[in-house]
Amino acid sequence: MRVLAAMSGGVDSAVAAARAVDAGHDVVGVHLALSRAGGTLRTGSRGCCTIEDAMDARRAADLLGIPFYVWDFSERFRDDVIDDFISEYRAGRTPNPCMRCNEKIKFAALLERALELGFDAVCTGHYATLVDTASGRELHRASDEAKDQSYVLGVLTAEQLAHTYFPLGTTPSKAVVRAEAAERGLTVAQKPDSHDICFIPDGDTRGWLAEKVGAEQGDIIDRDGSVIGRHEGAHAFTVGQRRGLQLGVPAADGKPRFVLEVRPVNNTVVVGPKEALATAEIAGDRMSWAGRAPDAAAFDCHVQIRAHAEPVPAHTTLTDGELRVVPEEPFDGVAPGQTAVLYEGTRVIGQFTIARTVSAVPVDA
Repeated sequence: MRVLAAMSGGVDSAVAAARAVDAGHDVVGVHLALSRAGGTLRTGSRGCCTIEDAMDARRAADLLGIPFYVWDFSERFRDDVIDDFISEYRAGRTPNPCMRCNEKIKFAALLERALELGFDAVCTGHYATLVDTASGRELHRASDEAKDQSYVLGVLTAEQLAHTYFPLGTTPSKAVVRAEAAERGLTVAQKPDSHDICFIPDGDTRGWLAEKVGAEQGDIIDRDGSVIGRHEGAHAFTVGQRRGLQLGVPAADGKPRFVLEVRPVNNTVVVGPKEALATAEIAGDRMSWAGRAPDAAAFDCHVQIRAHAEPVPAHTTLTDGELRVVPEEPFDGVAPGQTAVLYEGTRVIGQFTIARTVSAVPVDA
């Protein structure tokens, strides 16, 4: 099998490429340049796609004895990930750029080019497993639950899964991957994992958004509409946030307030008690199925609303192009723009973007 190994410069993708070589595949390594003004050095575990990362990827490819290329995907990344991130925040939604990158870049743009060049599959260092069945290929959780990345891969379609290769999916732990990298002589064996948003390497999302979106003062209101404070820009707030609220009026019960809603149309932030974050229902669109679609318009499943959240049992119905999910127990702090991934056991059924929510706590409660 001809395999194109996406090599980020980290330990996971390097070991994944090495295992693809060991399996006897014809492997070519590629590093994606996602920024034309990328930094030369990382700051600890912040940032990615730097010149340093490209050099680390090249050294790993040289050690493995495979051809290596750098492909410029910066324009596509800007249009499909960065601009989408900005527009979602402008609309008062909370996007997941890693999800969008997987959907638009790694398993759309990259896979499309790989197939055009005659490759059979794209190999990455994601922690997830693929299971081939009589009804098609399925996406499942990784063996290591702590590293499982099936949530951010929930956007993959059946066609994309058919040309995907995850060599690390059955690895029992990240420690095993690092030990294997060291044994192979890979210099990235102890390289820190990247975290936060890769195109905001200093971690200051609020400052970055203020520069891109612009900061305009507005009201912070209680659930009954009473103005209880001011903010410097609604983009800086997300549902469930507690810190950074400069409120001039204390709550009657003396308890802290949390962000319940962001309203960009009138530049208003709504706050309330923690219990008001309980969500009795979510619904949305922009859905896709990871393999075969559900057999019925109504079905039971587990739903996960964040990368590291616990999956919640729920009943799901599909009506007129909208998925509606009612959990057995309320979700906590759901924001429009988040992705809900549906599971049947360890199998990913599919995903959708949350467009609206219904609170489990009435306004007058």
